[in-house]
Amino acid sequence: MTKGRMTVTHLFLALCLLGAAVAGAQAQPPAPAPAPQDPPPLVQPGAPGQDTRAITPSQSTDQSGVQFTEADVEFMQGMIGHHQQALEMSALVNERTTSDAMRKLSQRIQISQEDEIGMMQGWLRARGQTLPNPHAHHMHGATLMPGMLTQDEMARLAAARGVEFDRLFLEGMIKHHMGALVMVEALFKTPRAGQDGEIYAFASDVDSDQRMEIERMGAMLRELQ
Repeated sequence: MTKGRMTVTHLFLALCLLGAAVAGAQAQPPAPAPAPQDPPPLVQPGAPGQDTRAITPSQSTDQSGVQFTEADVEFMQGMIGHHQQALEMSALVNERTTSDAMRKLSQRIQISQEDEIGMMQGWLRARGQTLPNPHAHHMHGATLMPGMLTQDEMARLAAARGVEFDRLFLEGMIKHHMGALVMVEALFKTPRAGQDGEIYAFASDVDSDQRMEIERMGAMLRELQ
């Protein structure tokens, strides 16, 4: 009997101790919540040659102040004619060169410039702007965009064959591409221009793509020389 009473007593004490431990644990104050972390900074890329800048979340979503400008429209209209001449130059390649590398280069230029002309025409239509005549540069007294070849330069290119054609084409297209870079730079230097999302992306792509092609054509020209 004594042994049984001791066992019951010990069990009762153990339960009491367990209950006290649970109650003590429940009485502990909750662990403090972790301190809120600052969100990563938002950065807006700058135009080619310009620095990036930090912006607030509200600035990143607020498009109310982003509108196209007259400079944007003139850039798109001028670039259509600029691209059209690049297509005319590229169309001369197959019948005048013996170089597969030249044919591949002209094909890349044709595909990219045709796609971009369609994009620019769509951008102008969507904003109710006038579509320019892509062949206006052939008209007497027409003002040429930077880097565009004159009618005499185009005639010399069309009359050339073989290595001489390759040299004139590469020199002319490098000059042509450099003119596109001048147009992009002028756009981004104009106050409030180049802020529309589509035109910003397009002009930035023109800058990077034309620079890469200038480097590629420069290497091809050095091989000829």
